[in-house]
Amino acid sequence: MTTFRARLGAFLERPIVMQAITAVILFNAVLLGLETVPAAMEAAGPLILILDAACLMVFVAELLAKMVAKGRRFWRDGWNLFDTVIVGVALIPGSGSFSVLRALRILRVLRIVSVFPRLRRVVEGLITALPGMASVFVLMGIIFYIGAVMATTLFGHAFPEWFGTLPNSGYTLFQIMTLESWSMGIVRPVMEVYPYAWAFFLPFILVTTFAVVNLLVGLVVNSMQDAHAEETNAATDAYRDDVLAKLAAIEKRLEDIK
Repeated sequence: MTTFRARLGAFLERPIVMQAITAVILFNAVLLGLETVPAAMEAAGPLILILDAACLMVFVAELLAKMVAKGRRFWRDGWNLFDTVIVGVALIPGSGSFSVLRALRILRVLRIVSVFPRLRRVVEGLITALPGMASVFVLMGIIFYIGAVMATTLFGHAFPEWFGTLPNSGYTLFQIMTLESWSMGIVRPVMEVYPYAWAFFLPFILVTTFAVVNLLVGLVVNSMQDAHAEETNAATDAYRDDVLAKLAAIEKRLEDIK
């Protein structure tokens, strides 16, 4: 049984097998997109559904094979759990009260993340950055609350649609932070009534858009660099151990010759 598991695990880790799974994921993504095209469904609807079901069966077979090959170790890998949840959602019937879950089938495309090591490194960097990002989000929340209170007090009477309440002010300030129609759409109309409104909006944009957001980007980049460094160090240690083992074997052979 152990030999069978080892052979099955080696088979699943072959490059050609991983490439085939990647191709199925991408092909399934195209099929799910075609299901939203009425003309495509009218022309080849039954064939598209059959191919979609076949792709799902491939994913299920791959997961079962991994479970058999790795045993309990399968459940210790977060990416295996991720793949299991994604495929499990796709197996839920898409009819009746569960019809809304049909839209979640596109989540199968996310399996591409677990296939490519570089994509996994990006996700791991994001996850590692979450604790630091939480502190930045708290800071941004405080800034937004202060700004929403000030904007509601200053501009709420003249522009109730944008700044009439705290939620409205918060959403408007979020739009301003993203720089989406902030000048001609919001700030300049406000400045026609309040000429010195720029003294509020410009510091808000500088603090949120150019300071806090860039701080978030810096945290993510730093986490990704740390994850890459750990991966490189692990590969270097493995290579060093392999070289030392080979040198020890050569030394032993030389001693036997003597």
